[in-house]
Amino acid sequence: MLKLGIVGLPNVGKSTLFNALTSAGVLAANYPFATKDPNIGRVNVPDARLDVLADVVQPQRTVPAAVEFVDIAGLVEGASKGEGLGNQFLANIRETDAIVHVVRCFDDDDILHVMGSVDPVRDREVIEFELALADLSTVEKRLDRVKRSAKTGDKDALAELPTIEKAHSFLKDGRGLWEAKLNRDELAILKPLSLLTAKPILYAANVTDAELSGDEGPHLTTLRAAIVASGERADVVPFSAKIESELAELPVEDRQEFLASLGLTSAGLDRLITAGYHLLGLQTYFTAGEQEVRAWTIHRGDTAPQAAAVIHTDFERGFIKAETAGYDDFVSNGGWKGVKEKGMMRQEGKEYIVKDGDVLLFRFNV
Repeated sequence: MLKLGIVGLPNVGKSTLFNALTSAGVLAANYPFATKDPNIGRVNVPDARLDVLADVVQPQRTVPAAVEFVDIAGLVEGASKGEGLGNQFLANIRETDAIVHVVRCFDDDDILHVMGSVDPVRDREVIEFELALADLSTVEKRLDRVKRSAKTGDKDALAELPTIEKAHSFLKDGRGLWEAKLNRDELAILKPLSLLTAKPILYAANVTDAELSGDEGPHLTTLRAAIVASGERADVVPFSAKIESELAELPVEDRQEFLASLGLTSAGLDRLITAGYHLLGLQTYFTAGEQEVRAWTIHRGDTAPQAAAVIHTDFERGFIKAETAGYDDFVSNGGWKGVKEKGMMRQEGKEYIVKDGDVLLFRFNV
C-alpha cells in the first residue's frame, strides 16, 4: 500500500486536506499545534476500470487499492531541535513512501500565517531545512558507528562509508538529499535509515477556488519557478482545501456534478493520488474471480512473480505461471471464458513484465 506523509507549516490547510481526503473528522483549527498526535487515514484509489471489471465478473465483493495518509502537526522553525514537538512529529512519517508538502498559496486576512505573511517559496525552504536537520541527526549517529567499524577493516562498513559521508556533506549545509542525485546503490545503503529528504516529494498547493479553475495566481507561479530553479524533480498539485471539504460532505453520486459546476474534471484527492503513483513509478493490475475483483499496486517494471508477492509471498516462492489478459481484451470479451475461447489469454512465465491494467491469475505450488 502506498503511504504518504503530509507535512507543512501550521495553518496552511494540512488538516483540512486530510479531513476532506479521509472524512476522518480531524480537528482543523486556526492556531498552531492543534494536532498533537499523528492522524492516519486510508483512502481508496479511484480507478474506473475496477467498476467495469465488476460489471463483467459480478463478484461477491470489489476491493480497490488504497493509499494511507499520515498527517502530523504543522512544523515550525526549530522543529528538528524539538520546537513545537517537531522531532516527535517527524518520527511518525519516517516509514512513508513519499512526502506531501502542503504549501499555502492564497491570501486571507482571517487565517493567520505562522510566519506573518504568505510566501510559499520561503515556507518550502523552511520545511526542507528542518527535514534536512532531522536527517542530519540520524546520519551523524550512523556515521560515527560506521567510521569506527571501518577502522577495524569491516568490509560492510568500508562499502557504506562513502555514501554516509556524501549524505552528511549535504545535510550539514541544511540541504535535502534530493539535491545529492543519489544513485540506486546509494539509496539502497541509506534506506534502513528512513531519511526524510531521500523520499520523493509532492507539493500540494492550497489555492483559491478561482485559481483552481482559472488562471494561476502569483504565489503558485513563484513556487513552481523556485522548484524548477532548484533542479528538484517534484510535481505540484494545486487543490482547494475549501472545495475538498465541501466535496467530502456530498453524497458520492453528486460529487462529479459539483466539480463540473466549478469547471473541474477531478477532485484534488484524485490528482494527488495520480501524481503519487507517477512520482513513485507505480501501476495497477487486477485479479478477477467470482469471490472478488481487486486492484493491486506494484512498481512499473515488476515481473509476474514480484506482482504475485503483493498478494502473498507464497505466490512468489511457488510461482509456476501467470494466466494473463489485457484489461481491454478482458472487458470486451466478457471475462476469462471469452478471452480463453478467442485465444487472448496468455501463459506468462517468471520473466514477464506486468503491464498496467493486466488481469492476472497466478498458478503456484508451495
